[in-house]
Amino acid sequence: MGSLTLLISLLTLFSGFGLGTLLLPVFLVFFTPSMAIAATAIVHLANNLLKALLFAKYANRQVLLTFSVPAILAAFAGAFLVQQLNGLPVFARYHWQGHWFVITPIRLTIGVLMIFFACLDLSPKFNALTLPKRWIPLGGILSGFFGGLTGQQGAFRSAFLVRVGLDKEAFIGTTVLAAILVDMARLWVYGFMLTQGPQAVFQSQTDWRLLLWAMVSAFLGTWLGSRFLKKATIAWMQKLIGILLIAYGLLLAFGVI
Repeated sequence: MGSLTLLISLLTLFSGFGLGTLLLPVFLVFFTPSMAIAATAIVHLANNLLKALLFAKYANRQVLLTFSVPAILAAFAGAFLVQQLNGLPVFARYHWQGHWFVITPIRLTIGVLMIFFACLDLSPKFNALTLPKRWIPLGGILSGFFGGLTGQQGAFRSAFLVRVGLDKEAFIGTTVLAAILVDMARLWVYGFMLTQGPQAVFQSQTDWRLLLWAMVSAFLGTWLGSRFLKKATIAWMQKLIGILLIAYGLLLAFGVI
């Protein structure tokens, strides 16, 4: 899993997709949905803490406050909803090609949102949106809620902050700190399902070792990218990964994986 996390960290430089968006499908292969969401949050937070060491000093405090306060509150709501979905019974069962498949509420939700955000990232109209500053709190609510729910917060965060007049360093610093605050809020809620009781998300040393190795790999990918590579979205790679995410979301939603 470490090598995959390293590759994904490097792919964020060229695909136009964020680390959390690309990590979640990989973690879903190794962990249960609740584990995958929590693991993605931990790696995402750790990776952004590394970026914050470099760019936090450039953050625009006024924009950060206006965006992050509603984002934090919405993240609590999204993370709480994850816990509720995780405890719901099977939504539907169906038989196809000699196999039984199960659709659960949490997998259906993750799958649908994966498709939705992949389509947003591939949409030229969405990427060209120009939103007035008065809508920044709304951006915080949307980014925080979906960040708390599945970790896919980057699309709305960038859409609402990219055109508020910040220079490159201020934009990076502000968005990194906003992401950290949302991750901390949702991890506070996830914490109860990370370690509490018989339904604890991470129940073995193996789970924690996998998570630690993923964090180290993400750090290494970020360092290698900043040291040797220049961030530039490659159109064909963005489209390919977007199509793969949509396909993965469909399979997940219908209980195939």
